[in-house]
Amino acid sequence: MYKKIFLILLVFGLLSPELATAQCSMCRAVLESEEGQNTAKGINDGIVYLMAIPYVLVAIVGWRVVKMMKD
Repeated sequence: MYKKIFLILLVFGLLSPELATAQCSMCRAVLESEEGQNTAKGINDGIVYLMAIPYVLVAIVGWRVVKMMKD
């Protein structure tokens, strides 16, 4: 049951990065003054990408530890 919940949350999180607005208030204020908003979208995507990497690394290490403990 916990695996299903975890997988659902993981898939939802990976498929909806546009819901996460990870810009700080200073970045948002500077980037919102731009007309095209392309730079703001790029910065936001980069922040979300950098935020996700530690979670992926911890998940991989946790998976390896669990796998080693079962052997």
